[in-house]
Amino acid sequence: MTNKALLDKIDQYAMLIREHRPLSPDEVKELDAYFRIGTTYSSNALEGNSLTLSETKVLLEDGITVGGKPIRDCYEATGHARAYDYMLEIARGGQLEFREETILHLHGLFYGSIDPDHAGRYRSGQVFISGTEYIPPPAEEVTAQMASLVDDLNKRKDTMHPVLLAAYAHRRLVDIHPFQDGNGRTARLLMNLILVNKGYCLVSIPPILRHSYITSIQQAQRRQNPSDVAFVNLICECELEAQRDYCRMFRIKLPERKKTSLER
Repeated sequence: MTNKALLDKIDQYAMLIREHRPLSPDEVKELDAYFRIGTTYSSNALEGNSLTLSETKVLLEDGITVGGKPIRDCYEATGHARAYDYMLEIARGGQLEFREETILHLHGLFYGSIDPDHAGRYRSGQVFISGTEYIPPPAEEVTAQMASLVDDLNKRKDTMHPVLLAAYAHRRLVDIHPFQDGNGRTARLLMNLILVNKGYCLVSIPPILRHSYITSIQQAQRRQNPSDVAFVNLICECELEAQRDYCRMFRIKLPERKKTSLER
């Protein structure tokens, strides 16, 4: 399915979802808790965190750690949950204005218990990404590139389709790789901040798609013939799946898929 076809279907589903809003305060609370666990698990699992979905749930809801699991994995879960709460607060705070402080605070909340010295601060040295030829910019260029990214997002926010803007913000942040660690999770939080603010569903990239996710980013970062088509398609597909999940939970009937001539 092409980007345009995916976006058309996403907007069709978004319209159906908006017709069933607003939700009651209790429904909002339940939905936030559901995605708080799911996005924390999936975003951390993409980076190699060993906690399962059920272990993440027990840790976040009951504060019970799992025996034998690295303490860092637990800190990543609780940190991501704090950053998730802040992300929702900003996303629901009215018209979105991109600021560097917001991105820094997202990272600081996630990374604060893991490495306080680097949490919420741009890196001071060169970083390298294993398994790829792409080399992020030198540390001395990070501040200027992040300021440029924020300015770019503010210029695009009212003219670019929200799902494309979210994918673009995610990809550009991992291109710059402004932090010593935690760049992917911060990028996914920024992506979801945009989606929620614009009335779309939170995107969780399931661990089963990890290879496709990493490969699509590598295709966008390669030296020769870079292309973000695969990455944008993946984000669109994940948004569509999130919308289907939302409709399933609230029993919103989706339009029946038209059969092709071969299926008739």
